[in-house]
Amino acid sequence: MALAMFIGLLLTLGAGIGAQWVAWKFRLPAIVLLFALGLIFGPGLGILHPSAALGWIFRPLVSLLVAIIVFEGGLLLDFRQLREAGEGVTRLTMLALPISWGLGWAAAHYIAHMEWGVAALFGAIITVTGPTVVLPLLRHNKLQPRVAAFLRWEAIINDPIGAILAAVVLQVVATRVPIGTDVFLTTVLPDLLASTAESLAVGILPAYLVRYLFVRDLMPEPLKTPLLLTLALLIFSICNMSMEGAGLVGATVFGMALTNLHVPGLSELRRMKESLVVLVVAVLFIMLTADLHRDVLAHLSLPIFLLTAAVMFGVRPLAIFLSTIGTGLKWQERLFVAWIAPRGIVAAAVAGAAGYRMTDAGYHSADLIMPAVFAIIGGTMIFHGFSLRPIARYLKLTLSNEPALAIVGASPWSIDLAKCLSGNGIPILLVDNRSSALIPAMRKGIPVLRAELLSQYGEEALEERPADYLISTTADAIYNGLVCAHMAPHMGRQRVFQISPGVARLDFYHGLSRDARGKLLGDPSWNFTLIDMLFEKGWRFMTAMADEASAAGFGAVQNRLDFLSIRRGQSITIRSAEDEFPVSPTIGDMLVYMAPPPPPPPPVTTEDLQAQAAAEAGSGDTSGVVPVSAPEG
Repeated sequence: MALAMFIGLLLTLGAGIGAQWVAWKFRLPAIVLLFALGLIFGPGLGILHPSAALGWIFRPLVSLLVAIIVFEGGLLLDFRQLREAGEGVTRLTMLALPISWGLGWAAAHYIAHMEWGVAALFGAIITVTGPTVVLPLLRHNKLQPRVAAFLRWEAIINDPIGAILAAVVLQVVATRVPIGTDVFLTTVLPDLLASTAESLAVGILPAYLVRYLFVRDLMPEPLKTPLLLTLALLIFSICNMSMEGAGLVGATVFGMALTNLHVPGLSELRRMKESLVVLVVAVLFIMLTADLHRDVLAHLSLPIFLLTAAVMFGVRPLAIFLSTIGTGLKWQERLFVAWIAPRGIVAAAVAGAAGYRMTDAGYHSADLIMPAVFAIIGGTMIFHGFSLRPIARYLKLTLSNEPALAIVGASPWSIDLAKCLSGNGIPILLVDNRSSALIPAMRKGIPVLRAELLSQYGEEALEERPADYLISTTADAIYNGLVCAHMAPHMGRQRVFQISPGVARLDFYHGLSRDARGKLLGDPSWNFTLIDMLFEKGWRFMTAMADEASAAGFGAVQNRLDFLSIRRGQSITIRSAEDEFPVSPTIGDMLVYMAPPPPPPPPVTTEDLQAQAAAEAGSGDTSGVVPVSAPEG
C-alpha cells in the first residue's frame, strides 16, 4: 500500500511538473501532455489507479481540488473588466453559452442517445472552456489583441458561470422529478432556490468579513493567504452539505466577491494561486484520466465520436456565429473564435463527480458522461491546441513570431532605441502613463501603450499585447524596480531588466534586494543620467550583423555601449553585468549598441588645396583645380 502511494505520488507530481516544463520549453499545449500521461499510466500500463489506492478519500480530494480551481476562476472575474471588454465578450457569455448548452443538449440526446436529463448535464458541462487551458495557449501563440481578448475573457467568464450552470442542472436532473409537476414546483424548486440562495450568501458574507479584517489590519500578513484558501474550501464543503454541486457555486461566488470588493492583499494570493493551480491542474488531470477504467473507454463508440464531431464542428461554430451577429467582428475573427474552444480541467472534474451522482440517481446512460466529456476534452485539446497557430496564421490573426520587447518609460533615448529595433522588424511596445511622452513615439510609428503597468489594467493590457522581455528605463530607479518585481512572476525573473539604479544600490547586502528590482541592464555605471547625457551629445542606437570578430568582441569595444544581441525568430539576449556567463553572440545575430556620431572631417587647409592642385596639374587634369590666391604681403 505504501509503495503504491509512493509510486502514485512520484508519477503524478513528477511527471505532471515535467510535462508542463516540456510544454513550456517546446511551446506545446500542456493539457495534451497531461492527458496523454494519465492515459498511459492508467488504462495503458495499469500502474496508476488513484481511486483504488486512495479509496473513499479519492472523490472528496478531487472535489476539494476542483474547489480551488473554481475559486481561482472566480478571482479572475472583475465586473469592471467585463464592462471594458465590450459587447462582443458579453455576447459570448450571455448568448453563446445558453445557445451552446441547448445545442449540446439536443446533440447528446439525438446523436449519443443519452436520456434527456443526462444530455442536459452534458450540454452544461461542455460550455466551460476555462482559463487554465486557454491562457497557456494564448501565451505560446501571439494573436492579435482583439481576438486574444475575446478568447481570454470568454474563458475567464465562462469558467465560473459554466460551473454554476452544471451544478444547478445536476441538482435538478438528479431529483428525477419532471419539471412542471406539483412535486417539482412545491418541493424541488423551492429547495433548489433555497440552496442556491444559501450558496450565494455563504459565498458573499465571508468576503465582507475578510475585507473588514484586512482593511482594519486585524489579520497578520502570513495568515492572509491561508485564511482565504481555508475559507474557500470551507464554503465549498458547507454548500455541498445542503445541495450536491452547490459548493461550486459558493467557492466561485466567494472568489468573485473578493475581487469585486477590491479586498487589499489579493495580489499575494494571486501569485501563490498561480503556482498552486499549476500543481493542482497537473495532479487533478493525471488522476482523473488515469482513473478511467478500460470499460469506460470501451464506451467510446461511434455515437460518442459523432457527438464529439458535432460539438466541435456544429454546436460551437453555430453558437458563436449566432451570438456575434452585428458585433463588428471580421469574418476571420468570428471563424477563429468559433473553432478554438478547448475544454479542460473543470469539465473533467465536474464530469467525474456528476457521473457518480447520475448513476446513483438511476440514469441508465449516466455511464456515457465520462467517455463523452473526455472525448470532447481530448478532441478539442489535440485539434484546437495544435491547429491554433497555423489557422491563426492562415487567417492573418497573428503577430510577428519575432521575440517582442516592452520598453517602459518614454524618453528621447528610449524612443530612439525603440525606433532602431522597430525599423529592423523587432516587435516593440513602448509603455508610459503620460500621453505627452508618447506623442513623439507615435509620430515615428512606434507601437505604444498608455497605461500604468503597476495597475491591474496595465498588466492585463500587456497580456493582450504579449512581450517576451521588458526593460524599464525611467529616471526613477525605485519605480523601475517596482515594475520589474511586479512583472517578474509573469515574464520570468531573467527577462525583466532595468537601467542601473546607481553603483552603491547594487550591493547585494546593503543595496536594493535582487527580488525588489530587475536584472541590471549593461554595466553598473549605465544609469539614466549617463545614457541621457550621451544622447544629448549625439550618441545614437545602431545595429550591425555579427561576424566572427564583432561577435567575439561584443561588450568589449571601446567608446561604445553594447546593449542587445538578437537571434531572429528565437530570442533576445540583453547584456548585463549580473550575467554568470558573458553574452556570446553567434555569427548572423543582430547586435544593438549605442555609439557616438562619426567625427567631422578635418578642416581643409591652404596647403591641402595647393597639394591637390599640384597633383591634378601634374596629371594633366585641370577640371578640379581650385585657384588659390597668394597670401598678401
